[in-house]
Amino acid sequence: MKQIFPEPIQNLPEADIPVEGITAYLSQSETHQIVFMQFDKDVDLPEHSHAAQIGIVLEGKIDLIIDGEKGSYYKGDRYYIPEGIKHSGKIYAGYADMTFFNEPDRYSKKQDRA
Repeated sequence: MKQIFPEPIQNLPEADIPVEGITAYLSQSETHQIVFMQFDKDVDLPEHSHAAQIGIVLEGKIDLIIDGEKGSYYKGDRYYIPEGIKHSGKIYAGYADMTFFNEPDRYSKKQDRA
């Protein structure tokens, strides 16, 4: 898959996200994280919840079920998942986004940078 993120983002630490087919770069703050994610495989997301999440779709498609409501999001769309709300979905190969997590420790940095 073609890398869509420019060099300054690629120079960020990689996020340790246990999902096959993802490349993710982590911008860390004391209060939140911003993760730049790109997928080269389809991924099924099991139902879960956490702190608030805001996503901006840069490429491709994601289907989400947020608090029982189904939606599909495409390039240019954004979605919001309030804190504690259960959600699940499917991410399709070719998807990329910028996601804000309203928590500072959602993901950690990968120990070995490839």
